[in-house]
Amino acid sequence: MSKKVLLIEDEPNIIEAISFILNRDGWQVVTHSNGHDAVEAARERAPDLIILDVMLPGRSGFDILSEIRDDAGLATTPVLMLTARGQTKDREMAERAGASRYMTKPFSNADVLDAVRDLVAT
Repeated sequence: MSKKVLLIEDEPNIIEAISFILNRDGWQVVTHSNGHDAVEAARERAPDLIILDVMLPGRSGFDILSEIRDDAGLATTPVLMLTARGQTKDREMAERAGASRYMTKPFSNADVLDAVRDLVAT
């Protein structure tokens, strides 16, 4: 049975690219594109890994991550945060919020695949 990834991202090109990369590697990818009900989507889908964009319509990825970490059913789910902002303060905010890993855009396909494999293997 393939592992399930929930991709919470609002940019169609990134959704398409990550979905393609992971599907080709045998992952089941489900997507969600807004921050309003992202945590509910995570609860419903019970993914093995969440890839979470920082800037989403309706709600910050940092706020979503904090809620994920406070949820008993999702607290231990690995979360790979994606952002176009690679400043040190953004990285520190992600670490404080409980991100398992932080990756800046643009990213390489190989880096995403390596991060996903690593996070689910641990």
